[in-house]
Amino acid sequence: QVRLVESGGGSVQAGGSLRLSCAASGRAFGNVGMAWFRQAPGKELEFVAYISAKGGTIRYADSVKGRFIITRNSAQNTMYLQMNNLRPSDTAIFYCAAGELMTTYHADYEYWGQGTQVTVSA
Repeated sequence: QVRLVESGGGSVQAGGSLRLSCAASGRAFGNVGMAWFRQAPGKELEFVAYISAKGGTIRYADSVKGRFIITRNSAQNTMYLQMNNLRPSDTAIFYCAAGELMTTYHADYEYWGQGTQVTVSA
């Protein structure tokens, strides 16, 4: 069965850093784009970043541009999100997603992880 599992979340103070990981299994993901979304308390699911299957195309939400870096490993079965200079407004559950079409709209993605909590204190 296809499965995506996030890890690396936690609690940090403003200005700190975290590195999230997403491990994929159950099918070949070498030709699949992957993305990060997040959901803050009481808010809608929000696009964060995506990366193409071969890593050649990357896009960030304006709110994280210059602070976050998305990458994936050589086997293209894992994805990472390096988050620097974190802000309290980054507090959310972060989800990884995968799909054949790369967009900023969550409903376009077929596969999802269960999420990992990121909490940033002032």
